Amino acid sequence: MLGTLRLLVAALALPCLAGDSAYEREILRWRAAHEAEIKADDGWLTVSGLFWLRPGRNTFGSGPDNDIVLPRGSAAARVGVFVFDGHRVRVLMEPGAGMPAREALLKSDRGGQPDLLHLGDVTLYLIERGGRYAIRMKDRNSVLRRNFQGLRWYPVKPAWRVEARFVPYDTPKSLRVATAVGGEEAYTCPGYVVFRLQGRELQLHPVLESPDSKQLLFIFRDRTSGKETYPAGRFLYTDLPVRGRVTLDFNRAENPPCAFTPYATCPLPPRENRLPVFVRAGERDSAHHVTSGAARARYP
Repeated sequence: MLGTLRLLVAALALPCLAGDSAYEREILRWRAAHEAEIKADDGWLTVSGLFWLRPGRNTFGSGPDNDIVLPRGSAAARVGVFVFDGHRVRVLMEPGAGMPAREALLKSDRGGQPDLLHLGDVTLYLIERGGRYAIRMKDRNSVLRRNFQGLRWYPVKPAWRVEARFVPYDTPKSLRVATAVGGEEAYTCPGYVVFRLQGRELQLHPVLESPDSKQLLFIFRDRTSGKETYPAGRFLYTDLPVRGRVTLDFNRAENPPCAFTPYATCPLPPRENRLPVFVRAGERDSAHHVTSGAARARYP
């Protein structure tokens, strides 16, 4: 009788164990794809420069006398000039710099995909943050990429996947969020979520990265931040609400780009998103992480 009972209990447990195993494989596949994206030829580990533009002429090339100095050997000593009038940026290519001589108005990343200027392994493009304009540089041979040793994660545990109730605002709010490079960015916050974790009822406020975003972004800190996880906080992306519900899967919590390069402009967690619990799920801190001066000052 006892043996039969044990077999029955084991049989009832099998669907649950199989489900948990499939879920773990799904999360591990996602984590592998996430790391591959960071290590890619255009991933965050290649971001190796951020140059805020001054009004007027901003020269660029591999020579040390340029306003924007490119890696040694990556391009001619003087490649061209970025001309900034306070609202628009034009690029003027120098004749004889190994590039076609041309002049063009550059589109920034504010409206979507920016114009890219390829110089061998180096790519330059225009970004706009809070009314300021900068040239971001990516280098496929960056030191950060060469020295990268992989991401570290907490074990996958289904208990960290929780259902939350989404409470929409009558009119989406504008949420001012501090950034890792100083200043603030305005994001649209469509509402907030209410959920239970470790026996407590908690709230988080998501933002939309663009008006047509297909995901919510939660920028949060918890009591592991600066101890076991990245000091400035972590990101968690979710699907948009369905019938007033949102799934928060903290096994997918990830470090922001500023953990991998000092030249990112990450948003930092707003006060509303500081959780008074230990979220030991998702991505852990790593020995290779970097922290920008603004992020370090705000979250020592």
